[in-house]
Amino acid sequence: MDIEKKSVYTVHEFTLAVKSTLTNGKFNDVWIRGEISNFTNHSSGHRYFTIKDKNSQLACVMFKWHGKNLRFQPGHGMKVLILGDIDVYEQRGVYQLKVRDMHPDGIGELYKAYEQLKNKLAMEGLFSPDYKKQLPGFPKKIGVATSPTGAVLHDILTVLKRRYPVNILFIPTVVQGEHAAQSIVNSIEALNRTDVDVIILGRGGGSIEDLWGFNEEVVARSIFNSRIPIISAVGHETDFTIADFVADVRAPTPSAAAEIAVPEKQELSNQIRRLNDRLIENEKRYLRESLSRISISGSVLDPRLLLEKVTQYVQYVDELAQKQTSSFGRLMEVKQALLDAHSGKLNAVSPLGTLLRGYSITLKLPKKTLIMNIADIEISDEISIIINDGKLKCIVNDKEECKWK
Repeated sequence: MDIEKKSVYTVHEFTLAVKSTLTNGKFNDVWIRGEISNFTNHSSGHRYFTIKDKNSQLACVMFKWHGKNLRFQPGHGMKVLILGDIDVYEQRGVYQLKVRDMHPDGIGELYKAYEQLKNKLAMEGLFSPDYKKQLPGFPKKIGVATSPTGAVLHDILTVLKRRYPVNILFIPTVVQGEHAAQSIVNSIEALNRTDVDVIILGRGGGSIEDLWGFNEEVVARSIFNSRIPIISAVGHETDFTIADFVADVRAPTPSAAAEIAVPEKQELSNQIRRLNDRLIENEKRYLRESLSRISISGSVLDPRLLLEKVTQYVQYVDELAQKQTSSFGRLMEVKQALLDAHSGKLNAVSPLGTLLRGYSITLKLPKKTLIMNIADIEISDEISIIINDGKLKCIVNDKEECKWK
């Protein structure tokens, strides 16, 4: 065989040639139904698995930027519908499907996805009563997010008009189909930028597929993060969606949601009438009791007795004043005696008392230092002698030491 006359590929070149043939667009945007096998949720966030039926299998990869918005967690043995593009993994020379979207295949798988999300959000506390916001008792404006067509909006408006006059802000919302979840989220966020007091989120009944927009995680988190309380009114009374569990209040029907949102004007009128009757009766009872007390006081009160009481109180006040004056006089006498005793003690040790007894005080001039000993003075020193009634200025002519002890 003449090899040189034939084209010879390297492995890489041949792989690229096959890849070019497979990825020419013919197998882009293909939907494939099958069962997941060998599922790996890599730490990088990418998912690797095989999709198979009873005759064949196909390698698949779903990169994290495509898988971050999945409404359920894929797993081994799950039947799914996947959307993707065919590709060739060059390093291993195998073809695979790059998956861009994935949906559970069949109602059973939808229920599985529903239970998965329900359990996940419950574990995070999104259903906890601790986070439920209280509905206002007398709302001034109500936001309504639902489809502009169908009976839901009509039912809500009819009930509100009958029960309680209130302003209504309506946001047209897609409530079914591929774009329902994002439309619901947009409506909730838009109403949160307004001055509505409560939001009614509703739609009519339907199958699980019809209601699926209210089972999306983005919708659940938008309801949870709403600053305005939300009443969920999705489907019939037996229908439960994730939105019902997260909402602050769940209503069995849209009409019931309107009844929950506002009080009933006739009942309010009756309540006001009852309160008014109670107020009037209380006022009448108070007046009767007051008149009775006045009547009793008038029959008991005698002007002569009143004058006698006044004179007794005047006399009592005079006695108190006299006792106070007498007590103050005795207190002053005691204090004066105490003062005299202390004065006597002070006089006994006072220098003035010493002078009165004939003693004198001698100071050395000019500094007027007290002379205590013979050594404190010299001949010719000038001294001052203080006596009882004056001072003597002298000059020392002589001094003599004496031993008195």
